[in-house]
Amino acid sequence: MTPASSTPRALSFDPAAAQYAANRPSYPAALLEAIEETAGRPLAGARVADVGAGTGIGTALLHARGARVVAVEPGAGMAEQFRRDLPDVPIVRGDGNHLPLATASLDLLTYAQSWHWTDPDRSIPEALRVLRPGGALALWWNAAALDVPWIDAQTARVERHFGLERAVGGNGDGTHAALAAADGRLDFAHRRIRWSRRVPVDTHLANIGSHSLFLVHGRESTDAFLDGERRRLSAVFPDGVVEETYDVGLLLAIRP
Repeated sequence: MTPASSTPRALSFDPAAAQYAANRPSYPAALLEAIEETAGRPLAGARVADVGAGTGIGTALLHARGARVVAVEPGAGMAEQFRRDLPDVPIVRGDGNHLPLATASLDLLTYAQSWHWTDPDRSIPEALRVLRPGGALALWWNAAALDVPWIDAQTARVERHFGLERAVGGNGDGTHAALAAADGRLDFAHRRIRWSRRVPVDTHLANIGSHSLFLVHGRESTDAFLDGERRRLSAVFPDGVVEETYDVGLLLAIRP
């Protein structure tokens, strides 16, 4: 199996790193609290590696919480943007299938919006290798809140645009949970946290356009889709400010 980090969709983020950093949503403070509660230890002082760190959206939160964090990122463009945004946080090149980290060296290994780029047959053994006994593997992602009517309608338009079928459950967390738990070597606890942010329409559209499906689909097609979304959103949000609502799914397992 070809590692996901080498696929065109994974590599598509590099030229869009600045767009990604400026427009992608972060995560709520309640997520960090849930990680601490489920892992049974504070983040302050913990030895942490954030894998698939991208431009550092998740890494920055861990660092601010007092974790001794190192980032792992395969993409040159994303790593360059990371260094600009977080010059005081170390970053190494690598991916979850081949972690450039010492055995039993970590209290916490995190994947913020990045686990699906790994091959679990490789990434789970690697996680078990680098975590100390009692250390934790935490996977999380923002999923669009499809019970919000305008978000459900927009998601349906994206699916039609790319000829996609909606996953059972309406978002990616069920798929990721099954992917992670199927290995059988780790018992994952699952938490879900709802949160929202208010952003200008331009930020919302740039956020959509920074997703890999759009990045590999061609600028002309992407621009045409986003222009149509701008017109639709102006009717829903006449003040030009969009309220994006997310459910953060967290999967966390303790290494035996």
